[in-house]
Amino acid sequence: MRRAILFLLIQCSLLTLSAQCTLKNTAFKSGEYLTYNLYYNWKFVWVKAGTASMSTVQSTYKGKPAWRASLTTRGNKRVDDYFILRDTLLSYSTLDLAPLYYRKGAREGKRYYVDEVFYEYENGKPHPRQHRLNADGTHDWLRKSYKDCVFDMITMFVRARSFDPKNWKKGHIIDFQMIDGNSCDPARIVYRGKSNIKGDNGVKYRCLQLSYMELDDGKYKRVVDFYVTDDQNHIPVRLDMFLRFGSAKAFIVGIKGNNSPITSVVK
Repeated sequence: MRRAILFLLIQCSLLTLSAQCTLKNTAFKSGEYLTYNLYYNWKFVWVKAGTASMSTVQSTYKGKPAWRASLTTRGNKRVDDYFILRDTLLSYSTLDLAPLYYRKGAREGKRYYVDEVFYEYENGKPHPRQHRLNADGTHDWLRKSYKDCVFDMITMFVRARSFDPKNWKKGHIIDFQMIDGNSCDPARIVYRGKSNIKGDNGVKYRCLQLSYMELDDGKYKRVVDFYVTDDQNHIPVRLDMFLRFGSAKAFIVGIKGNNSPITSVVK
């Protein structure tokens, strides 16, 4: 009897966790493919720095249906002499957007590192394995239980597209825990209002402005501002990135395989 009760309690806690960590996808479908131009601010001048692409497809993870989202950035030779930027980010999540796996391979300047997060859930709590391959070739592994759901950069980016902003007012805040290969820290998304943004495809969109912020020395620091279409798709049209080595921007070039009609176009 005790074992049966314990089993039921564990199952209930897992169901509670699942309800907290999942979110219905309303924004994208399998086969969505987005492309961007990247610009880097060099000595107060914006220069074309490269390209980026993001794709989302329905795949499998450990034999079960899952979303596979990937983001790739590639700098061009024009800026390689100043700063080499080669990032590849990958995530798997359940079909209801609970995180399963995350990987970031980044070459930033002369530094190359890899972050991984293997999500597991034990006793109703996230219990992920975190891994970092450092630039010097050493490996760091961390395993820790967290009280609440935790999310990596790509999973949260994908997840945020299905948020319902209908009743949001300027300053609306969504707090969460951001995890990577060797840390887990408080972060938040702040709604800044609406504005019209023109992409590098020549199309102007009515957008929602959201800021991703991280806690640094007791204060929240702005990391990325992203502008998403004010329609059901919430497609990222522009990103303003505040980096350690300067600032960069990304503007939409191409949109393929969108889930719903893009009704946010400004004519």
